[in-house]
Amino acid sequence: MQGNLKIFSGSSHTELAERIAHSIGVPLGRTQRVHFSNENIMIQIQENVREADVFVIQTAAPPLHTHIMELLIMLDALKSASAARVTAVLPYFPYVRSDKKDRPRISITARLMADLLVTAGADRVLTMDLHSPQIHGFFSVPTDQLAAARLISDYLRSHIDLSNAVLVASDAGEAKEIGRYANRLDLPIAVIDKRRSGDDEKPRAVNLIGEVEGKTAIIADDEIASGATMIEAASFLKSRGAARVIGAATHAVLSGNAVERFKASDFSELIVTDTVPIPPEKRFDRLTILSVDRLFAHAIQRIHDGSSVSSLFT
Repeated sequence: MQGNLKIFSGSSHTELAERIAHSIGVPLGRTQRVHFSNENIMIQIQENVREADVFVIQTAAPPLHTHIMELLIMLDALKSASAARVTAVLPYFPYVRSDKKDRPRISITARLMADLLVTAGADRVLTMDLHSPQIHGFFSVPTDQLAAARLISDYLRSHIDLSNAVLVASDAGEAKEIGRYANRLDLPIAVIDKRRSGDDEKPRAVNLIGEVEGKTAIIADDEIASGATMIEAASFLKSRGAARVIGAATHAVLSGNAVERFKASDFSELIVTDTVPIPPEKRFDRLTILSVDRLFAHAIQRIHDGSSVSSLFT
């Protein structure tokens, strides 16, 4: 066991941080944050953290680069203040989609972010649903990756009639990932077959492997940005006779005009979590938001106590 448990929050998602701290039964640590006119940031830790076990909660949300710098500065300040261990808690990891070098002379920015966290002073990292498995290997410090599949599956089981349901992967690459839901819910899987007819054209759905006619089709993904892929998949499933289509995703980025597009889409419900803040203007009637606060609270408490985090997945 480390020293006293302390939780601090950046400014990206203070509501979630407060709920996590409340679930654990500790107050959020006090900080002073100053943004100067030259866009520099100063953060002062306003309480003693010497030999403490400190967790800093900061998610990837706009303004993204300001929040990244806040996190790095806080990590450095805490290590300079002699914290025994500092864990960076990132419910949604920044630059998570920049996970490979798929064109010349670009950065694998997800790996760069992992290096920056360690350089700034992170001794551990706690996150949720990284975009691809290899990102876990980018870290040189112990890293725990939580999964929202259990939370979303519990909601589906208790609120949706699954007697005539099927899980759908929006393309062949997602088939393996959707298996996490299939194992929990004991449901069959269908896969949308996408083809690219030209170098400059987007992939388009041309076939369906599996049966969705007359069924409740559930599309699951790790995140929703513009929503284009998921909305196209929903339209294709309806054209193939699906009775209704439900979407589920961990990270509700909902960038650009995603909200308007989902309002006009074929989805009867969209289920997401609050790993990123969802302001009132991004909420709509068919959007269901599940909170990850208790899951992160349990993980933080187990890391602090030195007990198993993997048991949270069963």
